[in-house]
Order: sequence, then structure tokens, then C-alpha cells
Amino acid sequence: MTLEILTPEKKLYSGEVYGVLLPGITGLFEILDKHAPLVSALKNGTLKILKDKNNKTSESYSIQSGFVEVLNNKATVLVEGAVAL
Repeated sequence: MTLEILTPEKKLYSGEVYGVLLPGITGLFEILDKHAPLVSALKNGTLKILKDKNNKTSESYSIQSGFVEVLNNKATVLVEGAVAL
């Protein structure tokens, strides 16, 4: 699955990933490879990029509110701001 994380200032991340853990407005949820199409609002919290199936390699970002769109095996995360943890 392709993941892009965008802020108003720049593209923060772009690449192939196994999945991503996101802070939805009603709780945490995970998007994995070949997920059904989805649009969801995000709240402030921690976004975790799962780079491999065994979760041995990951990156985390503290994000401000925004949205995620999943379409055609690509997840696009649009947030007000983000900082690598």
C-alpha cells in the first residue's frame, strides 16, 4: 500500500507500507494493504506507520487534526501539522 502524509507546508512522508495506525475521532483504527475505500476524520494524536508485517520497523508522528482517504490501495493523510517522534 502507498502512504502519503501531507501538511499545508510540505509532504512529510511518501512510500510503500504494510499499514498505518490512525487516531480517528471515535478511536484508533488501522488501515492495511488492500483496504476498502474510506474517508475519515482524524483528531490530535499519534500516527504510527507499520513498514512491515511483523511491526519490527515503524515510524511515529504526533499529528494535529485532519482527514484520511483510502482509494485504490493508496492512503492519503491530510493533517494541519505533524512532528516526527
